[in-house]
Amino acid sequence: MSPGTCTLHSVSTTGDRAERLVKSRQRVADHGEVFTPAWLVDDMLDLVAAEAERIDSRFLEPACGSGNFLIPILERKLATVQARYGRSDFERRHYALLALMCVYGIELLADNAAECRERLLDTFVRFLKADAEGVWQRAARAVLAVNIVEGDALDMTTGEDEPITFPEWAYLGRGRFQRRDFRYDALTQRSSASVGLFTHFEEHEIFVPVAEYPPATVQELAA
Repeated sequence: MSPGTCTLHSVSTTGDRAERLVKSRQRVADHGEVFTPAWLVDDMLDLVAAEAERIDSRFLEPACGSGNFLIPILERKLATVQARYGRSDFERRHYALLALMCVYGIELLADNAAECRERLLDTFVRFLKADAEGVWQRAARAVLAVNIVEGDALDMTTGEDEPITFPEWAYLGRGRFQRRDFRYDALTQRSSASVGLFTHFEEHEIFVPVAEYPPATVQELAA
């Protein structure tokens, strides 16, 4: 994941129920779950509109809820895809998948994480319209399974107490994608890279992938 990744700090959100600010009092008491109104989401994203609309800019929401920030980010990216590549089905599909690959989330509650994945998938499939063939849906599901993580952003571990890892996706062109995985706790070291102990390190010395994969097509991602 590139050092330019944007991180959005927010309360959990619900998307289609944007104005319903809580699911239950018990969830507020147990988890501090309070949802963000849609108007506030849009105002915040307008402050970083250039990045939110760039296809390959990466956004991480460490309390993503069911996706109120990530859905509008994906929609803005897909609008850029349509404007730039709408005349080519091949490029439109592949850059739409890249847009999906560039949104990330961490969510403490399993039901919210699952809902976030489904809503992002629905947004992607609706964008492709008649082009939403089974292979594209399966590839998108595979991406979301690793991009939206059930875990604790504060201690940087999954629900199974394993270190959170995120894939960095890149589009190589000609229908091929590259994946490298990085530990979330290692990525956070960048904030210290410019001062103190890390001043003499190059960024490539700090950001070492824990796994690298060979280039893959959509069909291979969907397998």
